[in-house]
Amino acid sequence: MEAGSAFATMMRAQRGALFGWVPVCLAVGIGGYFSLKFEPSIIELSYVALAALIFALISRASPEHWRPLALGVMLVGCGVLLAAVRAHLVAGPVLDFRYYGPVEGRIVAIDRSGSDALRLTLDEVVLNRVRPDRTPHRVRVSLHGDRSNDIAAEPGLRVMLTGHLSPPSGPVEPGGFDFQRHAWFAKLGAVGYARTPLMGVELPQGGMWVFRLRMAMSERIQSLLPGDTGGFAAAITTGDRSAISQTALDDLRASNLAHLLAISGLHMGLMSGVVFAALRIAFALVPPLALRLPARSIAAGGALAVAAFYLALSGGNIATQRAFVMVAVALVAVMLGRRAISLRSVAIAATIVLILRPEALMGPGFQMSFAATTALVAVFGFIRDGNIPMGPNWFKPLSAVFISSAVAGIATAPIGAAHFNAIAQYGLVANLASVPLMGVLVIPAAVLAAVLAPLGLEIVGLWIMSLGVKWILFVANFVAELPQARTYVVGPDGLVLPLLALGFLSLVLWRGPLRWGGLVAMAASFVVWTGTQRPDVLVSDTGTLVGIMTPQGRALSKERGAGFVARNWLENDGEGGDQIAAHARWRSGDVVHLSGKRALAAFSTCEQGQLVVSSVNFEDQKPPCLYHDPQSLLQTGAVAYRKGPTGLQVVSTARDIAGERLWTQWPDAKETPRRGQQTAQRYSK
Repeated sequence: MEAGSAFATMMRAQRGALFGWVPVCLAVGIGGYFSLKFEPSIIELSYVALAALIFALISRASPEHWRPLALGVMLVGCGVLLAAVRAHLVAGPVLDFRYYGPVEGRIVAIDRSGSDALRLTLDEVVLNRVRPDRTPHRVRVSLHGDRSNDIAAEPGLRVMLTGHLSPPSGPVEPGGFDFQRHAWFAKLGAVGYARTPLMGVELPQGGMWVFRLRMAMSERIQSLLPGDTGGFAAAITTGDRSAISQTALDDLRASNLAHLLAISGLHMGLMSGVVFAALRIAFALVPPLALRLPARSIAAGGALAVAAFYLALSGGNIATQRAFVMVAVALVAVMLGRRAISLRSVAIAATIVLILRPEALMGPGFQMSFAATTALVAVFGFIRDGNIPMGPNWFKPLSAVFISSAVAGIATAPIGAAHFNAIAQYGLVANLASVPLMGVLVIPAAVLAAVLAPLGLEIVGLWIMSLGVKWILFVANFVAELPQARTYVVGPDGLVLPLLALGFLSLVLWRGPLRWGGLVAMAASFVVWTGTQRPDVLVSDTGTLVGIMTPQGRALSKERGAGFVARNWLENDGEGGDQIAAHARWRSGDVVHLSGKRALAAFSTCEQGQLVVSSVNFEDQKPPCLYHDPQSLLQTGAVAYRKGPTGLQVVSTARDIAGERLWTQWPDAKETPRRGQQTAQRYSK
């Protein structure tokens, strides 16, 4: 009885604070769905739906203090169902073999690849000798080589080129970033490259006017502000990041200022805030209107309309959609006379995003955005409720900026380090020197440029904007060149981020002494992180690269080629060194890597206990020891080994971690496995 009474008392203390757990419960269900090693059937999902319904009914018949638990279980079930439904709704054909030939399609996105090549996303795709029902809905092609004979890529233009396409690749190592899942939800059924000229097939046929407006505005900005200044300005106004150089991008990442490029909560909040303030001032200048009309609500409505246009203009990617939802919730609260910034508002925004895009939970953007927002609301709420002084009035804006940057940086640093394996040592300094300028100069100047554009005077706003942009780029370059500006950390175990999130949310959302248990959970997550052990041997999913852990760091079997895999391995190791230096450590011993046909032809036999990895299929001459070749790796994906007392032992494969899901491409898990296998053999010869 005493335990039951204590529990009831504890739950009564949570009144008014339980709504914050709604997105948390949904997230648990969504995360549970994505962690499965199999794709749940319709029958299994029906059981989940039935269980959710039963717990919903139980909540209505339960005592008040038990009701939240029943509703929480129901929401977890709803999260599973939301993710499953979304995964099936975006389903489309995925290329199951390597394709070389003509590729025709309509341009629906233009950006740049990691190698700084222009990259096109095409829909309405036509591939030679591929049936329409097996043709991907979208493909993404990077344009390499001499592009002097290309036509100008523009939105809606139907183009043709000769390209190499392949299915979206799996993780570069077991448990690594799952690009197949990312591509599935982006409706990308194939990725590849082309070295042939880009040819036009058909002019744009109407529609896509927002995309064309974006690119026209981006081109205009770049013509008035050349170089990285124009590229940065175009990125934050139209979402077009294709004009900013790779050098500037690297500087922004090393200084923790890359978030200024993405149109996210900061930009959306500043843009709507500037418009809201401008409309309030305009009403104040006309007293009759200010006295007779609800100026505050009208200004919020105007800011919401501008935010919606900004969403459409920027391309409406997931990060921008998330930012718009958060801003919209705040502005609607203002229109209804409610508190705009509160934990309840953040919870509403997170719930809407998870319902619309359940897959966003797995990305760093969602995690970092809501971690920063939740931390900022909690900290400033604590300052407000505790009447904690922030200094004299003239100093309050400066202290608010400092606190905001520090809190947001601390809240997002572990998540960023977990996803990107790097910490910007001087990120706080760089943000303090740059973020205020975004609010007081860059974004207001962008609004001014938009207002003056119909008069042909946008250069006035853009020139003012360029002053702030040049300063931000200068700060990024200066900080990036400081000694040890970026420190690499070991990629964490899969348990770390969920444990960290649970601790953080318990600390912020729970009322009562148990909230301090969140600190224990957060500390435990860092203990688990520091105990993370990296594999002794890694084998890439095509057999083109092998990495062995040595006392000096990971040794790589090649100094060139497979650069993306090499960079990811080294960063996950917490080393971040270059591939050439890592190759200098390579000594072939227990692991032999055969790169190419000549190396395979020169190979005779192997010794007992050796691991042999070949980038070319062994065909009928299988070695008498443990081996991998492209044919066997099709079934497993990347492989991780650990050294044991009896030799190398498989820790896991990419297939073990990813399982058999809608988006995985294991040959024997599909309807026509032979096609992919035979094609892989043909291309490996």
